[in-house]
Amino acid sequence: MAEMLNVTLTDDNGVVVLTPKGEVGFQEAPSFKTHIRTAFDKKPKRVIVDLSSVSYMSTPGLATLVEALQISKRSSTPLVLCGLTERVRAIFEIARLQTVFSIVGDLTAARG
Repeated sequence: MAEMLNVTLTDDNGVVVLTPKGEVGFQEAPSFKTHIRTAFDKKPKRVIVDLSSVSYMSTPGLATLVEALQISKRSSTPLVLCGLTERVRAIFEIARLQTVFSIVGDLTAARG
């Protein structure tokens, strides 16, 4: 049975950090999308998605992040992904999305 997705959202001086934990599959993507929209609605200086606790991401999960990137461009709010596990990084590479997103190693680098 798939692990339920749990997303933590913190706002630190205008930097919103989303930390999903679990799998981002078909059933979890709509909830993940809602959290991302909430993050951008706060009109932050930057949105960071820390994927270090995501064990798996499906196509809808990737599509949600692509949508987040579009919101990021429209609102001129930088979107940074960090902490990709090898499994999640491989999914990004297969989809050739590692060149489209700003991806850094960890949260410290993402805060930049």
